Amino acid sequence: MKYDVVILTDARYVNPKKITPYNENVLLEDRLVQEALQRKGLSVTRKAWDDPNFDWTTTRYALFRTTWDCFERYNEFSDWFKRTKKLTQFINSEDLITWNIDKHYLLDLHKKGVNIPKTFIVEPGSKTTLADSIKEAQHKLNFSTNDLVLKPCIAGAARHTYKFNISESNSFEGLFQELISKEAMMLQEFQKNIVAEGEISMMLFNGEFSHAVLKIAKPGDFRVQDDFGGSVHNHTPSEEEIDFAKQVVAASPEMPVYARVDMFKDNDSKWALAELEIFEPELWFRVRPEAATQLADCIYSKLFHEKVL
Repeated sequence: MKYDVVILTDARYVNPKKITPYNENVLLEDRLVQEALQRKGLSVTRKAWDDPNFDWTTTRYALFRTTWDCFERYNEFSDWFKRTKKLTQFINSEDLITWNIDKHYLLDLHKKGVNIPKTFIVEPGSKTTLADSIKEAQHKLNFSTNDLVLKPCIAGAARHTYKFNISESNSFEGLFQELISKEAMMLQEFQKNIVAEGEISMMLFNGEFSHAVLKIAKPGDFRVQDDFGGSVHNHTPSEEEIDFAKQVVAASPEMPVYARVDMFKDNDSKWALAELEIFEPELWFRVRPEAATQLADCIYSKLFHEKVL
C-alpha cells in the first residue's frame, strides 16, 4: 500500500501492552494528528522509525512525532536517518532536522539576533579540563553567575544535564572527561528565572502562533521536563512573547512546518531562547486538540495542495 504520510513514533508507543498516563498522551496526540491528516483526504499510517518490515519508499512523507528513543540510540538512529532520507521526504525537511538536532544551532540563531543564554561549547576530543573550560568561557562570555549548567549538544529530555557551582567543578571532572571524549558539551549560565517563573513553550505552524504552555520544575529541581516531576499549565502569551517566538522561527534556515519555541526570562530579565524544537517536539495537542487540524492544514497546503487537487 502507498501512503501520503507516515507518522513516526518509537516502538514503545506502538500497541503498548500497558497503558500509562504517559503513553496514553502519546497515543492521543498521534491519533489527533493522524485523524486530522485523514480528514484532508490523505492516506496515513503510524510506524516506529526502526520498523524493520516497513518499506520507506511506499510513503511520500514521514512526519517526526514521538521518536523519543532516538537520543538513547543516536548512532543507530543516525544510520537509519541517512538511509531513509534517500527513500522518502521528511517533515520538517532533512536539512532543517540535521541543523536542529545539534544545539550548535543556538550560536547560528544568536548571530541572527536571537537572545540565547551565554553558551560555550567544548568539542568532542578536546584536551582540556572542566576548570580550564570554565575559565575560557568566563573570559570570552563574561559569565555573571558561578552557577552553571553542563549538557550535551545532541540530547533530549535533559539527558546528561547537570547543574553545579564553579566551586564544585573538581568533583565533575571525571564525568566531564568521559562526556567530552564522546560528544560536544555546552556550558551555560544557570538561569534562575526558569526555576522562579518557569519556561514557556510556544507552538507555531508555518511561522504562525498556535498555543502555549508554561512548564514549571518541581520544588528543589531545575529541570522543567515532566520526566523529572515538572508540571504543565495552560498559558496565554503576551504579544511580546509571541513576537519573540516568531523572531526565532524566522531566523531558521527555512521556515519549519511545525516548531516549538522554549523561552524564558534570562538573568537580565530579557526574553531568551532555551531551545528551538523542530525535529520531534512534544506539541501539547491534548491542551488544544484543534491545533492538530492546524498542523494538518499547514502540511496539506505546503506539501500536497497542488498535487492532491
